[in-house]
Amino acid sequence: NQLTQLRSVLLFAAACVCHTAARYTPDWTSLDARPLPSWYDEAKLGIFIHWGVFSVPGFGSEWFWWHWQGEQPPDRACVDYMSKNYPPGFSYPEFAPHFHAQFFDPEEWADIFKASGAKYVVLTAKHHEGFTNWESPNSWNWNSVDTGPHRDLVGDLGEAVRSRSLHYGLYNSLYEWFHPLYLFDKKNGFKTQKYVMQKLLPELYNMIVRYKPEVLWSDGDWEAPDTYWNSTEFLAWLYNDSPVKDTVVTNDRWGAGCGCKHGGYYNCDDKYTPGHLVKHKWEKCTSVDTLSWGYRRNMKLSEMMPLPTIIVDLVQTVALGGNYLLNVGPTPDGMIPTLFEERLRGVGAWLDINGEAIYASKPWRVQAENSTIPVWYTSKGTTVYAIMTAKPPNPKLKLLKPKTSAATKVTLLGNPKPLSWSPVQPSGGIVVQLPELPYTPGQAWTLKLENIQ
Repeated sequence: NQLTQLRSVLLFAAACVCHTAARYTPDWTSLDARPLPSWYDEAKLGIFIHWGVFSVPGFGSEWFWWHWQGEQPPDRACVDYMSKNYPPGFSYPEFAPHFHAQFFDPEEWADIFKASGAKYVVLTAKHHEGFTNWESPNSWNWNSVDTGPHRDLVGDLGEAVRSRSLHYGLYNSLYEWFHPLYLFDKKNGFKTQKYVMQKLLPELYNMIVRYKPEVLWSDGDWEAPDTYWNSTEFLAWLYNDSPVKDTVVTNDRWGAGCGCKHGGYYNCDDKYTPGHLVKHKWEKCTSVDTLSWGYRRNMKLSEMMPLPTIIVDLVQTVALGGNYLLNVGPTPDGMIPTLFEERLRGVGAWLDINGEAIYASKPWRVQAENSTIPVWYTSKGTTVYAIMTAKPPNPKLKLLKPKTSAATKVTLLGNPKPLSWSPVQPSGGIVVQLPELPYTPGQAWTLKLENIQ
């Protein structure tokens, strides 16, 4: 018996050694085989933050600089905005000193994000304009410590977010519209890598080691192949030797053609909505402001996502196996616009009641039905959650997909009292007698069906 136990211990130890010794090689076959850290799938909801020098003009979108001076011909609305509000010859870098962030209170932000029910937060460390929200040694005088806020925005928010047990992630744009080294490589058809070797990679390594983000949200990859960006070599280091090698998750934006194919979880496109169950883990990123990710001075209420729309979007995304990353754009002085805060707190109020059906749930064998009203399903083992995204026309709700048993129990989340039910037919279906449905900020209610097939 002792000999058997000893053999078991040695076999377990050997298995552990083999596991720790396994290393990812810098190719997609190896990297794509890495299991996604479990915390990410369980989290379901994250908050995205687009904040930078583009918040100062606050016009059009975070692509303002490109629309004003990059694309040909320039966007007429952006040109007119500058001619009417700024002196002739005013350059985009002159916006940076006006990025004051004087009201930025990371503790207050983190409280709002915690109240939203989100489990992770992703801040823009560097957008396509190249300005870093931390003191990057590779971005001299074009960062938030040397100019503008004179403050480490990435570090300050990270401390506040993590103190509330939220996971912290960083968005990083691979390319920079007007960086001379990038333009040099682009002119050479990306056969040279001056920008990658002298700017991008040193900066990325420094950022990872310094801030240890658990999400690396890559973007700006599409102009060049992954071989130009050295993506596989970088990801092999990230997964093998970085300080976050066991917990970090990455998306799929690592070079032209990589989207929906390579990397950690899939983004595919902005606001990606597959409409069906996706086998590979995916994330929908979307913004409260439907026209922009960054702050706009002239945004209107009619251009904001209504709270019920956000809730339905979240529910549908989770039912189809995705995570939901909801974006807000703070003002240049460091405030989260009140309307954005109201939306985030509304999501949190709904999750306070219905979160059991969202967090750590799995897609069910059937994702949705619409026999009476739209209903989306999630599950945890033999417990199935039926999320009603509209108010039923009468108190008897018929669901055709669940298969009941004598042990089936039905409750409404937020109300522990069991509800009476009856089978539709022996092969499946259930009719539930609903109580008076209470007010909910998201206009969606969840039935908990226990012991269901």
